[in-house]
Amino acid sequence: MRPSYLGKNHLHWCDNCHTPVLGRVCSCGTATREVLITPPGDARPGFEMDIRHINRVYYEHFNTSLIPEGHIVILNKIPDKDRMEEVVMGGAVVCSIRYLPEERRWEVLPRVHATKFAKPEKKFVVVDTGAIESIQNGSSVLAPGLISIEDSVVAGDEVFIVDKCGECIGVGRAKVDAKTARTMERGSIVRTRKVKKSECFPGPATWDEAIVSNRDHLRNVEAEAINFVKNVAKDNLKLPMNVSYSGGKDSLATLLVVLRALGKVPLLFADTGLEFAETYENVDRVVEHYGLEIIKTGNGDNFWETFEREGPPAVDLRWCCKACKLNPVKELVTEKWGECLSFIGQRKYESLARMKSPRIWKNNQVRVQLSAAPIQHWTALHVFIYLFQEKAPYNVLYERRIDRIGCYMCPSSDIATFELIKEEYPELWGEWTEKLEWWKNQNNLPEKWIKNALWRKRGLDADDDSSYT
Repeated sequence: MRPSYLGKNHLHWCDNCHTPVLGRVCSCGTATREVLITPPGDARPGFEMDIRHINRVYYEHFNTSLIPEGHIVILNKIPDKDRMEEVVMGGAVVCSIRYLPEERRWEVLPRVHATKFAKPEKKFVVVDTGAIESIQNGSSVLAPGLISIEDSVVAGDEVFIVDKCGECIGVGRAKVDAKTARTMERGSIVRTRKVKKSECFPGPATWDEAIVSNRDHLRNVEAEAINFVKNVAKDNLKLPMNVSYSGGKDSLATLLVVLRALGKVPLLFADTGLEFAETYENVDRVVEHYGLEIIKTGNGDNFWETFEREGPPAVDLRWCCKACKLNPVKELVTEKWGECLSFIGQRKYESLARMKSPRIWKNNQVRVQLSAAPIQHWTALHVFIYLFQEKAPYNVLYERRIDRIGCYMCPSSDIATFELIKEEYPELWGEWTEKLEWWKNQNNLPEKWIKNALWRKRGLDADDDSSYT
């Protein structure tokens, strides 16, 4: 899938502090390096559960863990068939991990710099000195240049390519198994994967140190957002104001900016009835922590009643947003204020539609609500480091590998996330599966319509085995 360019790459690295920096100069005064990540570049912190997951998957492939204790990890989600994330350490991408929905498993795509953190104990080949230069220029590993191949290698495996001293010179995908490779006198053993050259300087650091490294950049982006809020409020003095709060990181960062700009304003929470328990807990905690008034919408059984008529919502038929959010918000605003100004945690790095959206707008479905986006130009890393700095009570779901806060069965989610929810929230997923089973039986759909999550896109052909996204 092609990368989406939604804005400039803000991710840089300070080799002095060993921290990510959101600009060209660290607060320590050191010039930073741009980290070469795949667009859109909406990178985020790797939390402890992310790190354990990466180490587990990496160990399954290479018989060693990748991430040592005390190192900052950045994850950058990139376009793929389902879920794929680049893993950044030491200022470079050291590998990618991706979920293969057809096989219900995770795969590691290593980079050369991974060996600066851990040497592979399996899945590697050793090549002759004379083959090194051509392999580093992108040529495949050929039989004449092969010295040895580790026993567990099978065709299709991702492997490291090392020299006789054990230094990594490349990575790629094996075309044959170890036994076959040892009998070959000619032909390709490994198809080398060519990547852009980059630098990597490992070193321990903490997120508290990253906060210090980004102090000046955070001060500047916060000041711009505060000024934006003040100007919008000044231009719309007659409109009652609120912050649209979802329980997610972006609306929390928006709330902090608005509190700095205007003082306390009410929270507007659109209760879909389909949120995680942790999200409801976060809403209550934020209200108490900042001493705010909260105004909630109620949609009753709107979702399930519409489901019985329309079937499950899909990416190309998202009736859920209108039924559970837009219409209830419109009714509430009309009844309580007539019109209002809502500050919303929209960011351009989330999607092409949001990148093209103006910073101040009215939704065609909710003309009584003027919306404004103070953090429109922030990346996810801006948001998280800002929340860390302010010691803000963010939703604990982010620490549990759920990176999108919203309805638990949102059709925009990937299958990897659904598998996680199925494991961690069996009651919620069981309820959803029962509803899908009912619709499947009513419409004589095949089993794979549920198994392969084909319900997420109404335009998909349910008979197409290759349709997973």
